[in-house]
Amino acid sequence: MISKPKLSSLVLMAFLVLSACTSMTGQTAGEYVDDTAITASVKAKLVGEKTANLTRIEVETTNQVVTLNGIVESADQRVKAEQLARQVGGVKSVKNNLQVQKSSS
Repeated sequence: MISKPKLSSLVLMAFLVLSACTSMTGQTAGEYVDDTAITASVKAKLVGEKTANLTRIEVETTNQVVTLNGIVESADQRVKAEQLARQVGGVKSVKNNLQVQKSSS
């Protein structure tokens, strides 16, 4: 059995950890978890796309806004990555900062 003082300490510690998440990121713990889930879903869609190599794209999510960063091989890949990100549930908008790689011809 857990003693009352130990239980109180655990509850207080959990409260402080959750409060720290809010103060450091400006998000509640629930918002942070939602953004993390969105990021994971977008990454999974990019990896699952077989017609283009979109695995090296960096994905960040803050307040349900997805930001895509990196370099892709073509304008079509840039558009496709944004389309895939927009398909994920919970995404409010997408900031597409992807750069198209210059051809070496």
